[in-house]
Parts: sequence; structure tokens; C-alpha cells
Amino acid sequence: MSASPVYLDAATAAPLHPVARQALLAALDDGWADPGKLYTQARRARQLLDAARAAAAETLGVRPDELSFTPSGTAAAHAAVLGGLAGRRRVGRRLVHSAIEHSAVLHAAERHVADGGDATSVPVDRLGGLDVDVWAAAVRAPGVALAALIAASHEVGTLQPVAEAAAACADAGVPLYVDAAQAVGRVPVPDGWSVLSASAHKWGGPAGVGLLVVRKGTRWESPYPADERESGRTPGALNLPAVVAAAASLRAVAADAAAEAARLSPLVDLIRSRVAAEVPDVEVVGDPEHRLPHLVTFSCLYVDGEALLHALDRRGFAVSSGSSCTSSTLRPSHVLEAMGVLSHGNVRISLHRETSAADVERFLDELPGIVAALRAEAGVVGL
Repeated sequence: MSASPVYLDAATAAPLHPVARQALLAALDDGWADPGKLYTQARRARQLLDAARAAAAETLGVRPDELSFTPSGTAAAHAAVLGGLAGRRRVGRRLVHSAIEHSAVLHAAERHVADGGDATSVPVDRLGGLDVDVWAAAVRAPGVALAALIAASHEVGTLQPVAEAAAACADAGVPLYVDAAQAVGRVPVPDGWSVLSASAHKWGGPAGVGLLVVRKGTRWESPYPADERESGRTPGALNLPAVVAAAASLRAVAADAAAEAARLSPLVDLIRSRVAAEVPDVEVVGDPEHRLPHLVTFSCLYVDGEALLHALDRRGFAVSSGSSCTSSTLRPSHVLEAMGVLSHGNVRISLHRETSAADVERFLDELPGIVAALRAEAGVVGL
């Protein structure tokens, strides 16, 4: 009998949390009406929406009126960037961002540049950490409207120096947007930011729910046509049952975050050490210490990333390869390129609440043979 499949791609989408499933099913009965109307069913829906907003805001340590729900984490990122720039257009049209932002942020930056704006990309070191000195100089330049920094790399797990970056932004009078998609529900996000986004299916909520937080006093203007919902920050009707499930599961995962980090971090350390020791010509990338507790990435020479992904899938392991969110393009990861590390045969492993030590041991036992077989097929032997 074949072994059960092992899902190791929580950084793309974590399995639905049991609390999310419970809340979703309950809200399907009570949360289908338009919360903007006045009749009984609508008032019940409004109660659910208000409670979800209050719960999510409390978990993030913000005011409920600062938090809006969006149709996805990508929509939240686009609104954060374009809205932050629109709100400060009188100051200037320059966006400062790290070289390793998520593609959603980079695509928003491309749109801004195409519309006549400017963007400055700040480099990272070989471990994937932001160059704070270059960042500080970049945000001090004339005409900077907004700065954008990912809280933790979605591809290699390196935690970014958000507090230092925020201090530099404060000194320059520039608002900071933080993409916290991989951090929320996993690790605390340092203070000092003005705008933040997150994505529910990264923490075990349902797909199709994002969070956009705009702190009081921040100049932000919706990039969308006028809409009265969600304080005018995002258009259209919300998927209210999914929003309720997202908020309930966020509270649950945040309560367990420290314990989960303590459980998963040693498993990531085990992957880092055994892959480096047991697979020849491999580079384990990202900061070994200042990192997310559940994510590790490595690259194998002489192996095609897509071929490795398929070979692992045939053995029951679901992993990411290459650049997340752009893997179908078969282009090297912009994050790995910015770090100056090996991008061939790239594998990202991201663990979750259902990952067991036995799952990780099985992956590590089978990986060297899988890589060796692929290299032999390619005619690379004697390593």
C-alpha cells in the first residue's frame, strides 16, 4: 500500500483550519444576506461582519475601523500600493520597495511606472535580508510617496528588518506598507507601519479573503471607482461566510502561533542540516536564524526544478519549485536572483499544523535518491 500524500506547500495555501470549517458552515446559514440592508436577515449578516472585523482587528492589534476585508491577499496588496501612492501624489510619485517583494506588489509597481510614476528597488544580501543603509537613503530621496517592504520572504523565509526600515521611513516622513501575508498568524509583525495586507488562505482560512489595514492618519485613497462598502477601500460584495471563517481561524492560529513555531522550527532546522549533508551540490538558502519558523528553501545543481517537483509529486510530496506565483512561467525566481544564490532545481518546503515529524523524516529519507535518479537521467553521475 502506498504511503499517504504529504502536503508541504503551506506558504501557498495552508490546509483549511478546523475552526475555519466550523465557522464557514455556520455562517452559510446566517451570513448570506447583504449586511448593508435594514431587514432582519441583513442585520444578522451585519452582526457577523462586525464581529469578524472586531476579532481580526483585535488579533492584529489595530482598530476595527482601520481594517477592511478584500477579495484576496493580492487585491489587498494592489490596493495598499496604489492607494498609498494615490493618497500622497502631491508629495511625489516615487515608490521605494525591496527587490524581493511578492509579485503582487511588483505588478502594482509596474502599473505605477507605466502610468508615469517611478520605482526604486532596494537590494538584499545573500541571506535575503534588506540592505537597511541603502533603504534609508532611498526613502530620504525627494518625492517618495510610499515605501513597501515584505515582512518575511515568501520564497526563502528570511525575516526582514521591519522595525529598522520603519524607523528610517519615520525619519523621512514616508509611510511604510508591509506585506505580512507570510507573517500574520505565524510571527509578530513589528510596529511602525502605516498600511498592512495579509491573506487568509496562508494561515488556514478560506481562499478569497484578504486583509487591508490602513492606520488612522495615513493618507490613502482608493484606486478603485467609488463604492460605499468596506469604508470605500475595496469594491463589491464580500463573501461574508468566508470572511467570518477567516477571522475565526486567524484568532485560533494566532493563539497557537508560539507553540507551533516551537514545534516546526526544529523540523526546519532538521531539513536544513540533512539536505546540506545528504544531497551533493545543494545550496540551502535564506537566513538560518532570522527566519519564519515553517519555511525552508534549497536549490540543487544539475536538476531541473519542474522535473524535481513532478518526481516528488509522484512519491506523494507536494512542494513548490522555482518562483512562487510565477512558477508556470518557468522563469528563475526574482527573489533568488536578487540574493545571488543558486536558482536551479529549487524547492520550497513550508510546514503547517498537520505536518508531523514522520512526514519530514520520510521526505528527507526519499529526497537524496530522487535527486540522484534525476541527475542520472540527465547524464550527471559521479557527484
